[in-house]
Amino acid sequence: MSPSVFLLWIITISLLAHSALASIPLGYFLDCGGTKEVTIDNNLTYIPDGSYIKVGKTTTISKPDLLPILSTLRYFPDMWAKKYCYSLPVIKGSKYLVKTMYYYGGFDGRNKQPPVFDQIVEGTRWSVVNTTEDYAKGLSSYYDIVVVPPGKTLSVCLARNAHTGGASPFISALEVKMLDASFYNPIDFNKYALLTVARNTFGGEDIISFPDDKFNRMWQPYKDQNPVVESNSNVTSSDFWNQPPVKAFSSAVTTSRGKTLEIQWPSMSLPSTYYYISLYFQDNRHPSPYSWRVFNVSINGHTFYSSLNATTNGVTVYATKWPLSGKTKITLTPGSGIPVGPLINAGEIYQVLPLGGRTHTRDVIAMEDLARSIQNPPVDWHGDPCLPKGNSWTGVTCSNGFHARVTIVNLTNAGVSGSLPPTLGHLSALEHLWLGENKLSGNIPDLSGLKELETLHLEKNNFEGPLPPSIKKLPKLRDIDSDFENKPPNTNQNE
Repeated sequence: MSPSVFLLWIITISLLAHSALASIPLGYFLDCGGTKEVTIDNNLTYIPDGSYIKVGKTTTISKPDLLPILSTLRYFPDMWAKKYCYSLPVIKGSKYLVKTMYYYGGFDGRNKQPPVFDQIVEGTRWSVVNTTEDYAKGLSSYYDIVVVPPGKTLSVCLARNAHTGGASPFISALEVKMLDASFYNPIDFNKYALLTVARNTFGGEDIISFPDDKFNRMWQPYKDQNPVVESNSNVTSSDFWNQPPVKAFSSAVTTSRGKTLEIQWPSMSLPSTYYYISLYFQDNRHPSPYSWRVFNVSINGHTFYSSLNATTNGVTVYATKWPLSGKTKITLTPGSGIPVGPLINAGEIYQVLPLGGRTHTRDVIAMEDLARSIQNPPVDWHGDPCLPKGNSWTGVTCSNGFHARVTIVNLTNAGVSGSLPPTLGHLSALEHLWLGENKLSGNIPDLSGLKELETLHLEKNNFEGPLPPSIKKLPKLRDIDSDFENKPPNTNQNE
C-alpha cells in the first residue's frame, strides 16, 4: 500500500551521527541518482547513493518546485537481471525503518504510465510499487517497513514482475533509520516484518515528521465528520514504547457526552491477514483531578480494550496480531456516568508480514566472497543469493525452505575472471559447480567440504597446478571436467 504525500510536504532527515559500533551509521538518507549532497529545509541532508549500489543508470527530472531529492533518480533498464540491490552496513539484530520514495516524472518518455515492479527487503518480497494513481494526481509515493536484519548488511532491492514489461524500475530516494529496541514489541522480528498500512493523527491539519518525529515517520492528518478538539496539556514521547511525536497528541476527534464515537479508519479496504495496531489517547482538558475519561474500544465489533482510562498523561493500547479484512471501523463506547465523550488522537496500523526466509548464513558468506573474488560477476549478485524465490542470483539455484541452501552455481561461459575464494568449500549443500569457459586463474581451493557435490566443471580456464587430491575423494562426485589431468604437480599445492 502506498501512502501519498504532496511533493512539497515531503520532509526528510539528515545523515545521523555515526555509531560507536564500528562506525556504522545509525541511518542512511540517500538521494538516488544524485551526485552531491542535497540539503533541504532546516539543513536536512541526503547523500549520493553511488557508494551503496553498483548497478543502474541515473537521470534527472526538470520540473518547477520539485524537491531536489525527487529531481534525480536511479533506474534499471537491464531486463535480464533478477534484482537490483542496495547493500548497507548495519548493526546486526537492530531494528530499522526502511523507506523508499518514488516520483516518476516521465523520465522514460512514457509520461502517464509509470513502471510497476516489486521491492524486496532482506530476501522477502515486500510489496508491489505502483505509482500510477499518485503520479496522475501530481503526487510522489512512499512505502515503509520495519525489519531486523539477521546479518551485518541490509539489502533493499527492486525487481521486475509480470507487469513491468519493457519499462525500467526506478527509485528516487531511500531512507534506512535505526529504531529504538522498544519499538513495536513484542513482534518476533526473526519471523516477521511490519509493513506500514496507515499512520495518522486524528483531527490534525498538517503532516508530522522530522524534527517532531526524530525517526522521520510520516504521520498524516485524518479527518471525518466527528468534532475536533485541541489538547491543553503535553505528553512525554519517551513514556510510550513506540515514541509517537508529541504533536500527534495536539488534536483529537471526539463526540458528545454519552455518545459512541465511530471512525472508519483506515480509509482503504484491507486484505485479509493479521495486523499490528497501536492507538493513542489523551484527555485534552487542562490537568486536574477530573481530567480523565473512560471508554471501551472495539474494532469491527470485537472488543479491543475494555474500560480504557485516558488521562492527560496519555495512554496507548496495541495488539500484535489482530485479524482484519476489508473496511475497518473503530468504535469507542463511553463508560456509564462519564461526563465527557470518548476521543482518539492517533493510530498506526502495520501488516504483519511473514518473512520469506533467508539463505543459510554460511552460504551467504561463501557466495559474497565469490562475488568479491571474481571480476565482472552478474549484475544481480547482490542481496540474498537465493531469495525471494524467482529472484535468486543469476546462475544460482537453491533449495526450498525458510533457510535456503545453494545447490547449483552455474557460471559457464559467463565472461568472469579472477580467482576462487577458500570459503567456496563451505557450500556444503552444493550439488553442481560449473565454472567452465571463463578466465579464472590461481589455484583451486580445498573443496573437501562439498560432500553433496555431484558434478564439477572447471575446463577452459587459466587455473594453476593440479586438482587438490581431496576433490576425487568427495563421496557423491561422479563427473569432473577440467584441464588439470595432464598438468605437472605444483609443489606448493596443499593436499
